Amino acid sequence: MRVLITGGAGFIGSHLVDHLRARGDEVVVLDSFVPTYDLRRKEENVRASGLSEGAVGPARLVRGDLRDRALLDRLLPHVDAVVHLAALAGVRDSLDDPAAYVDVNIVGTQTLLDAMHAAGLRRLVFASSSSVYGARPDGDTFTEDDPADRPVSPYAATKRAGELLCHAAHAAWGLDVSCLRFFTVYGPRQRPAMAIARFTSLVLAGETLPLFGDGSSLRDYTFVGDAVRGIACALDRPQGFAVINLGCGSPIRLDDLVAAIGRAADRRVRVEHLPEQPGDVPRTHADISRAGALLDWRPQVALDEGLAAYLAWVRARDGV
Repeated sequence: MRVLITGGAGFIGSHLVDHLRARGDEVVVLDSFVPTYDLRRKEENVRASGLSEGAVGPARLVRGDLRDRALLDRLLPHVDAVVHLAALAGVRDSLDDPAAYVDVNIVGTQTLLDAMHAAGLRRLVFASSSSVYGARPDGDTFTEDDPADRPVSPYAATKRAGELLCHAAHAAWGLDVSCLRFFTVYGPRQRPAMAIARFTSLVLAGETLPLFGDGSSLRDYTFVGDAVRGIACALDRPQGFAVINLGCGSPIRLDDLVAAIGRAADRRVRVEHLPEQPGDVPRTHADISRAGALLDWRPQVALDEGLAAYLAWVRARDGV
């Protein structure tokens, strides 16, 4: 299979490149290299994944913008499927510049859908987010048929809008679309602003961790290798149109996460509690039964194992 991966030089995308290449697929990565964080990180991902810029071969990198319709029209006739990961990410950053998130995440997604329709290309996997569920009552698991019409951040709203645009493209043009709602993906190569990356960096430096809230918030953490397997399963099993949760199914308290990072790093942890932040939700908890039924997918990496893998990568990369 020949797969176009938008945002393929980023965290999840670069791991997906590795996974698909290992099983014999050809990949084309489209990435704009927007400097939302140190671009040397993305360049490291490119080198690690063996991507060649401008090359004709099994792993090709194209630097360009998702909203460039002419570029998409040149790329799409030469692939069999698309994994759409490109987006401006981050709940808190979206509060500062919501218009940019609308432009990239919504306009960019519709531009891709239009180009796929024009190219006669039907198979798409769209990266959505657990943030679309908003703040849910305590005790409820998040199931795909639950209402998702109360987002609490512009980022969440753009991801839900992307799902709706994908459904419209399915209904109007017959695109096969799997919308995967990722639950807090972590692991090697993750963005520096992500909680586990920030906490780990501070713990290794012996600094105090700023925790927003009292530590009781719950998150469903998903190791990047599990997320990538889920994407590959969705590529192989088109569903017509489907929304599917990918999470571990076992939420972890924030203070328990911090303690687990301390154990993995073998360091004492100091914390400072700060007020809760706008856009944050108190808990996420994935019902993953649909992923099992439709994709034959289940998470395989527990939190302690995933943190150990992440710490090993950090230490190898930074020599700490």
